[in-house]
Order: sequence, then C-alpha cells, then structure tokens
Amino acid sequence: MTRLLDRLGNPERALPPVIHIAGTNGKGSTGAFLRAGLEAAGKTVHAYTSPHLVQFRERIRLRGTLIEDTALTELLEECEAANDGAAITFFEITTVAALLAFSRIPADYCILEVGLGGRLDATNVIDAPALTIITPVSLDHQSYLGDTIERIAAEKAGIIKPGVPVVVGLQDEPALKVIAETAARNRAMVHAFGADWSVRPEVNGFSVQYPDGLLDLPRPVLPGAHQLENAGAAIMALALLGHGDEKTATAAVTRAEWPARMQRLKHGPLFDVAPQGAEIWLDGGHNPAAGEAVASLMADMEEHGPKPLYMICGMLNTKDPTGYLEPFHGLVRRVYCVDIPGETATLAAEDLMDIALDADLDAIAVEDVATAIRLIAGEESSDLEPPRILICGSLYLAGRILRENG
Repeated sequence: MTRLLDRLGNPERALPPVIHIAGTNGKGSTGAFLRAGLEAAGKTVHAYTSPHLVQFRERIRLRGTLIEDTALTELLEECEAANDGAAITFFEITTVAALLAFSRIPADYCILEVGLGGRLDATNVIDAPALTIITPVSLDHQSYLGDTIERIAAEKAGIIKPGVPVVVGLQDEPALKVIAETAARNRAMVHAFGADWSVRPEVNGFSVQYPDGLLDLPRPVLPGAHQLENAGAAIMALALLGHGDEKTATAAVTRAEWPARMQRLKHGPLFDVAPQGAEIWLDGGHNPAAGEAVASLMADMEEHGPKPLYMICGMLNTKDPTGYLEPFHGLVRRVYCVDIPGETATLAAEDLMDIALDADLDAIAVEDVATAIRLIAGEESSDLEPPRILICGSLYLAGRILRENG
C-alpha cells in the first residue's frame, strides 16, 4: 500500500477528515447511520465499504453518489500503470483507487470501512483520522486474525491513532480491555458503550444517553435490537464531530440505507412464487454473533406477529455454521440448505444440512433458493398463517439474491 501510494503522490494525505471504522459486526450499519446523519447536517461525504452485493462500484461513494463505471476504470488503469506489475492484492489496489478518487473530489468527510481486521488492513494508511470507531468484536476470520477475542480485538484496535478519539461499541470485557489498553498507549480518548454512552429501547423508539445529553429518537429504519447499538455509536460519533443535535440524529436513524441487513423483499421473482402473504427477509450476516442478533429479531417478530419461520441458508466453508445456526434452535421449522452459486468456497448444501441436523434443526439440502421457496409454499398450503422466510448465511448469497430478484 505505502509503495503504490508513494508512486501516486500519497493521495491518502489529501483526504477530507476521515472516520475509520473497524469491528466484526456492525461496521457497515454504523457507517450508514453516520453517513445519513452527516448528509442531513448538510455535509458531503465520501464512503468506502466492502464487500459489494451486486456491482463493484457500490464500494466507492463520491459525495454520496456511487462512482461511475468509466471513472472507476480510469482510476484502476492509472493504479495498474503505477504499480508496474509488482505484487499486490485485489483489495489493496482497489483501496488505492478509492483513496485516489477521494483525494481528487472535495468533500467534508470520508468514511473508511476496514476490510479485514484493522492493524494490517489496506485502509490503515491514514496517519491522523478525525475519529475512529470500533464496533462489536467477536470471533470471525480466525485463520487471519487469531483464535481468541483478545487477539482479534488487538487487530481491530490497530486503527487507533495517537490523540484521535475512538468510539467503542458494546464489547465483551476481554475485547474492551485490549481496546482500552491500546487507546491508553496512544493517548486516545475512549468513548465506550456503557461508560460514556448507552442506548435504551422505548415504547415508540429508543433513547441515546451521551455526555451532551439525552436524545429520544424513533426506532432505526434498520431492524433489530443490535441496530440500536450501531445507531448509538453513530450518534456518539456525530456528537464528537459537532453534529449531535436531535434533528441530525433523527435523520441518521431514519434515513440510513444498508441493503441485505434484515432487508424485506417485497417484489421480484422470488416474492412471486412465495405463498400469499408471506414475509421474505434477506440478511448477509455470517458469524455466530450475527446468528444471535438475527435469531433474536426473529424471536421478537414471532412474539408480536406469530408466523411459521423457515430458513434458506447458504454459507462459505471458511465460516462457523454451527455457531451461526445454533441460536435458531426452537425458532425455525426447517432449514433449507443451498450452495452459493459461483463461489468456489461455498459450503456444500449437503454438508450444511448435516451441520444443521447436528445442531438439532430440521434440515434438507435443495438445489437453489427458488426451489426452497416453492417447497415452502407447498408445505404451507394448509397453515392458517402465511410463513416468514429468512434467506441468510452469507453476503455472497445475499448479493446473488439481490441481482436475480430485481
């Protein structure tokens, strides 16, 4: 990264104020809330996120708008020429292209989402960001980041910079200890969930308590109890950036857009073959913490509107399917296991089925998502309540669904 950035004139030194976000879960949602709030405050915002769902240019937003294909092609060609055949990864060179684009177009802020870990991530080339955020840390990518919460937290905390404030989401105590120690070494002020800010669900919304006061806000547009915490982290960040008023915070939680995070599908080919009145939900979470969050939301939905729940699940073989599936025990009638089309690292549907059965879930392997929905429609023909269908287990599967479902 530093070699190629040097050759391109160090565009990373010419960015608008950067908000750098790391964490296992909630990076994208927190960034989406933050961007919505900043834009509501009249600010222009660049954003870099990953992975994409349907098309690559989703990863790079220039002043709120997805980069155009022609501009992206020209940037990548410029980076390839400067790299001159030297060894570099896909994520590294595309990150350089994003930084180059951000350096050339003025904006008020730039949100950078870490790709993997933090300490050695390609985005970690910003010497003095305006703010860093660390969302909840849990076990994921252990082969790269370490096999304990402490080791993973140390990698995430690698984005903390000297003197730069850091907003910290809800953490297990071992992770929080590592993050706090890293911040102390860098003399970076910590604004941690529980100690410095908190959220509380209310009858018609939720409240955020932070040093400047208490805000009573509507429920976030992104569903799930975990999104209250992500929204709270974004609001704490907005306050540190000087935009902590109620109007901005309300816009942050009501205008955020983040596809495939408990997104309800209401049209398209899959919706057309589903049973009349069925709910179809799409979520790209893929680790045990995500499984717990989604299962909790499904349980809440069942409590307020009972419907038979079916899962259609596809996962990569690099993930922890047992940890992801176990929270759904007792909630789901059946798990339909599918391959993820076009992904060489897909976990075979039959293998995922065996894992689900071992987790004491009723499960079968099927050809694809559409087949699963048709089977659910057949099974549900005699039920009084239409089903609730959750398509889940991988952002790659979610991206495929969004591409094929219009």
